[in-house]
Amino acid sequence: MELWYTENQTQNVNFSMKVKNHLYSEQSPFQKIDVLDTYEFGRVLVIDNWTMVTEKDEFIYHEMITHVAMATNKNIKNVLVIGAGDGGTVRELTRYNNIENIDMVEIDEAVVKASKEFLPFTSCKLDDGRVNLFFEDGIKFVKGKENLYDLIIIDSTDPIGPGEGLFTTEFYKDCFASLTEKGILINQCESPYYPHNSKEMKRSFSKLKGIFNICEAYQYHMPTYASGHWMFCFASKKIHPLKDFDADNWKSLNLSTKYYNTDLHIGAFMLPNYVKELLND
Repeated sequence: MELWYTENQTQNVNFSMKVKNHLYSEQSPFQKIDVLDTYEFGRVLVIDNWTMVTEKDEFIYHEMITHVAMATNKNIKNVLVIGAGDGGTVRELTRYNNIENIDMVEIDEAVVKASKEFLPFTSCKLDDGRVNLFFEDGIKFVKGKENLYDLIIIDSTDPIGPGEGLFTTEFYKDCFASLTEKGILINQCESPYYPHNSKEMKRSFSKLKGIFNICEAYQYHMPTYASGHWMFCFASKKIHPLKDFDADNWKSLNLSTKYYNTDLHIGAFMLPNYVKELLND
């Protein structure tokens, strides 16, 4: 008997993977967590029946959510990561010797426990000495903090369930206050392609643009996410992702990456016309 996992990406589109084994399943107080071992994509983290991480393509997401900011401001020392329970974002950040502190705030400890047991390829640096794990609500964690973080990465699920509050104006304003003068915020900004995703992309981008002096969207190709065309937002008080980008400095670090490079850094901000129209609407 063949076992398949099917994600309903829209009412009319399904995405399926052939499964070797169903390794783990738990209903936490926040969400349903599953880990699958698949033939094509290796191990897969699924939350509330949505694909979060696959062993085969996670490097794309995690490199693009971290290296764009790190290559723009070479003086980042104190970082806040909200969400990211699988550990992939932290793994990429720990590659930078200039980072002194990483506070990771994940509301659901069960995601971290499952990732540590079944997803060592992303969770391998969660025990790094610079990493402080907080199992609490990121919305509450950031409130009241001022001029503290050089970089905030919002590595969230879609704006439903536990991730819903991470897309609000109030939360973005609290992040703005928490950032240093040259601080950068990167957030998962949905997809421009299917209507339900593009609606959330527009809302998130619009809110950030109303708060931050600089706000730019950039794209990446994610094979296992709906449509494959996804976005991050780069928001900052003073730092621009292209005008302040220091390609030579980043190259001098000699970091080995599979997806990100300094040419792609520039190209990721060159958006298709339909995306520009959506963002400017």
